Amino acid sequence: MLEGQIRVQQTSATGREIVLYRIGPGESCILTTACLFSHRPYPAMGITESAVKAVSLSQSVFERLVAQSGIFREFVFNAYGNRLTDLLALVEDVVFTRLDVRLAKKLLELGGATPCIHITHQALATELGSAREVISRALKEFEIRGWIQRSSGQIQIIHPQALRQLAHSEC
Repeated sequence: MLEGQIRVQQTSATGREIVLYRIGPGESCILTTACLFSHRPYPAMGITESAVKAVSLSQSVFERLVAQSGIFREFVFNAYGNRLTDLLALVEDVVFTRLDVRLAKKLLELGGATPCIHITHQALATELGSAREVISRALKEFEIRGWIQRSSGQIQIIHPQALRQLAHSEC
């Protein structure tokens, strides 16, 4: 990737989606790399989140560069190793961390310096690998507790310290 950002996500047979990772400038897509190594079809979807400028290599050029260029081979395997570690952390998080804890972390991450987050319940569900209805119930509970305020396509963080406390409750 030279410029921009791509979100890589996977959709299950039941239609649920999860964001696997994002690709930014200087990074490569390890699923593409895995497909080039294994000669298998791409198992996910790449969605541009901004204007993108990227380089694409054919199978034969990729294989030649891996075989002949130590610098390219090191780039490919470093990117592969780093992203694989990130994906394993995502799997661990999804499997072993309660959804309310992950949701609190995500809201704090998205909020950053501003307490107002422009995001839909469905987009949060995709980010966290959950169903929209489950996210809506958790957000309703956060609202009942006075931590957030919901409106259409927007979440206002009212009590960030409470979210931080929950986010760190299972560390």
